[in-house]
Amino acid sequence: MSIQVIKAGILDTVQDTGRYGYQQLGINPGGVMDRTAMRIANALVGNDAGVPVVEMHFPAAEILFEETMLVSLSGADFSPRINGEEMPVHKPVCVRKGAILSFGKQIKGARTYLAVRGGWKADNWLHSYSTHLTVKAGGQAGRALSRTDRLFPQQLQPYGLLNKESIFEVLPWQAAVGAFYQEGSLRMIQGYEFDTLTPAAKETLFSSSFTISRESNRMGYRLQGPPLITTLTTELISTAVTRGTLQLLPNEQLIVLMADHQTTGGYPRVGHLISADLALLAQKNAGDPFSLSLVTVQEAENILHRQEMDLQQLQNACNFRLAQYLLGV
Repeated sequence: MSIQVIKAGILDTVQDTGRYGYQQLGINPGGVMDRTAMRIANALVGNDAGVPVVEMHFPAAEILFEETMLVSLSGADFSPRINGEEMPVHKPVCVRKGAILSFGKQIKGARTYLAVRGGWKADNWLHSYSTHLTVKAGGQAGRALSRTDRLFPQQLQPYGLLNKESIFEVLPWQAAVGAFYQEGSLRMIQGYEFDTLTPAAKETLFSSSFTISRESNRMGYRLQGPPLITTLTTELISTAVTRGTLQLLPNEQLIVLMADHQTTGGYPRVGHLISADLALLAQKNAGDPFSLSLVTVQEAENILHRQEMDLQQLQNACNFRLAQYLLGV
């Protein structure tokens, strides 16, 4: 059995970690915007880190459960409700057949992730289940979820709710996500063209606040801030870019490349946001301000290593607790 979309959201898609190995052909990796939230949602229900999830923006879809399932939500808090009753985020929840998941209001964050035990079935294109909206491949027919769409778990097993009268049951463990989303400046390393910035521009880069423009999407976040001046007088040859690359546009404003970024670009690469901070950026909305700070490559690697250790510890703990729960079902 499945879940059915009974009311479509603004942009809900099936995503995984993305498709890699094809950028030389001009095919961008894509995948979830917030990999950390995806991993947390999957860990809570005992999935491997890269199992497909549903990435949801607000207003998000309204969903009917056509079978009892073990699910979780992680990332943004959109005030989820099951048959009108509050459903927690960052916790595994067993939802009974016939229940309806809806979202009330956007409390915090930009996107939330719905995971089901075993992962969602989806179209595979180039070794990834991620939805590529431009090519119209992967995920659910290469498009956003629409009304009457159905999604099926890759595996379905019987679940028993302790309270036979309840619509859903919250399992007794929770992911502590605070360490992954600590507010503060977003950290970056120097890009190849960093030294083409004037000394004044470098000082401005780290002493100013930048705001996410409404002209932002899954391809890139355009930033609004003080102009940054470069000493470059000639156009650059188009060169490889990646998620987190900070490019300086001709209007002297920055853009941060996100999940659906192009594979190459000809604008100066003044920096790269560190991988460990991309989740925090992915949860920011248009109008949200932030500042930048500079770290070394070694510091960036150390921060990422600590984050990976924390995520693995969470995965191990959830697997242990889930094994205990399933034995009692």
